[in-house]
Amino acid sequence: MWIFAHKENVDGSFERHKARLVGDGKTQQVGMDCGETFSPVVKPDTIRTVLSLALSKHWSINQLDVKNAFLHGELKETAYSISPWDIEMLLILIITSNHSLFIYRHGNSMAYLLLYVDDIVLTASSDTLLRSIITKLSSKFAMKDMGALSYFLGIAVNRHACGLFLSQQKYATEIIERAGMSACKTSSTPVDTKPKLSSTSSAPYADPSLYRSLAGALQYLTFTRPYISYAVQQLCLYMHDPRDAHMHALKRIVRYLQGTLDHGLHLYPSSISKLIAYTDADWGECPDTCRSTSSYYIFLGDNLLSWSAKRQPTLSRSSAEAEYRGVANVVSESC
Repeated sequence: MWIFAHKENVDGSFERHKARLVGDGKTQQVGMDCGETFSPVVKPDTIRTVLSLALSKHWSINQLDVKNAFLHGELKETAYSISPWDIEMLLILIITSNHSLFIYRHGNSMAYLLLYVDDIVLTASSDTLLRSIITKLSSKFAMKDMGALSYFLGIAVNRHACGLFLSQQKYATEIIERAGMSACKTSSTPVDTKPKLSSTSSAPYADPSLYRSLAGALQYLTFTRPYISYAVQQLCLYMHDPRDAHMHALKRIVRYLQGTLDHGLHLYPSSISKLIAYTDADWGECPDTCRSTSSYYIFLGDNLLSWSAKRQPTLSRSSAEAEYRGVANVVSESC
């Protein structure tokens, strides 16, 4: 089965046609097994970390596009294939929690390769090493060198005198249009100070599919918008049974985006000697489960790399216990 799509530029203009060949796809059924594939993707936190390191070390950052991506799924049948990794300069995977970050070391030379299905971000300690890796990869794969990193996974990367600015303005605009709120008034904050939402706060929302689609889209927007993470996390708690009050809260976030389309995340050349983490937690504030919500922010020097807002999986008997659980989460992420 062939799947056809259009790839767009950062401004929404057409770039090129894309096609994907699915083995024995005619036997697949929508809702049954069409999603049974594994795509190698790198964690957003890892992307921000590598970009921060490259900026701090003043390394060049390039973007590559693989024309024929190798997608992997679990097969019940026996299949035989020749490994494509016949490359002299092997990129050695050394971080088991980041299966799509590859690191090359040889003497004082070093390179990082981030893989997201068929999109690659590559940075190296010298332009000579960078070109050498690109040449060797291109000799084995049909690959296009996109030059300096500018648009990756729907994220515009603008380089300025002080560093990088990561923006999802085009994606945020699409969310606003999908919600049918292109002419809506703006909101100064993404969430109000009223008590938290509950699962029985109002009547069921008429279009649950739209709610889930918008909430999922907002989740991806947190890649460059850490300050909406908590508000989006609250919405995602009720994806199974959205209510009118939940949709009202979602529309508030959309109105906030309408007034902050030019916002994003800045990364600067900074010291990489200190990893600083901040954490906080409420105590039993969830109206449905009495669980606590903990959050954290992690900085490498001046750059914000990782953040989270998440309801804790178990009940805490005191505010101190809730705080300790939050600390445990941020220590684990820092490690």
